[in-house]
Amino acid sequence: MAFSKLGLSEKILEGVKAMGYSEPTPIQLRAIPLVLAGRDVIGSAQTGTGKTAAFALPILSKLGSHAPGQSPRVLILEPTRELAAQVETAIRDYARFTDLKVTVVFGGVGYGKQNDELRAGTDIVVGTPGRLLDHLEQGTVKLDKVEFLVLDEADRMLDMGFLPDVRRLVERCPRKRHSALFSATVPPQIETLIQWAMHEPETI
Repeated sequence: MAFSKLGLSEKILEGVKAMGYSEPTPIQLRAIPLVLAGRDVIGSAQTGTGKTAAFALPILSKLGSHAPGQSPRVLILEPTRELAAQVETAIRDYARFTDLKVTVVFGGVGYGKQNDELRAGTDIVVGTPGRLLDHLEQGTVKLDKVEFLVLDEADRMLDMGFLPDVRRLVERCPRKRHSALFSATVPPQIETLIQWAMHEPETI
């Protein structure tokens, strides 16, 4: 099965081709049609199985084009700055033939560049929970237009004590949204989060 048979938009397929990918991994093959169909998805998958593309490609296909002054329509939560930076880079690569804007926010660096990009309007925010909460409190980001929420590496966020922050961020997103959660393992606390934050999710 080729990427071209999965229902992705032409511009996103161009981005995939430019990166040299032709056939999806098993999690991409199963997740992409579900996300395109508007289903909530739980992906139980190890790092390195291609799960970033499994959620990013269908979400990018559904976003279409950038709207100036846009509040983010996609929120992707990551446990560490390294993962946030990796996911942002991957999304920029997949979306290279679109005009969609991506912003990464994490702690340990100044606020200047992040503030400028958020104020200018962005479609997708990839970030760590603590810094995102800081931006919410400062009013530099709003989550009331979020259509797609992705909780990536959820078990690591649990291990690092971020679940209370994650809940606070999810509460600021619209109740009517599409959600995806990816985790190598799904311990009971993650099950509780799933029941609270997701709507009839499909498990992969």
